[in-house]
Amino acid sequence: MAINERKRNDVTILDLKGKITIGAAEEALRDAVQRVLATGAQKIVMNMQGVTTIDSSGVGELVSSYTHATNRGGKLKLCNLPDKINDILTITQLITVFDVYDSEDEAVASFA
Repeated sequence: MAINERKRNDVTILDLKGKITIGAAEEALRDAVQRVLATGAQKIVMNMQGVTTIDSSGVGELVSSYTHATNRGGKLKLCNLPDKINDILTITQLITVFDVYDSEDEAVASFA
């Protein structure tokens, strides 16, 4: 999995691409979120548009990232969920835990 980090004003965008599965991918996601929070960032958007697959470990890492951000006083939001990922989060009822937006613009604007 590849993660590109960029800023829009005071919001950090993490563009995720590839598979969020057990092993290196979930570790990369964890490291990226921890690194962003360590810089003092409080507003994080995960752009999921490029995610092709997620397994139970990946879902667990999303929850862990959300919890870690919340515990550090931050907010983590998701945008551009592919249909498969949206279905998984709906089935597991995690869709009610995350703030999910159809577009990056909506997610960024929601912090205002």
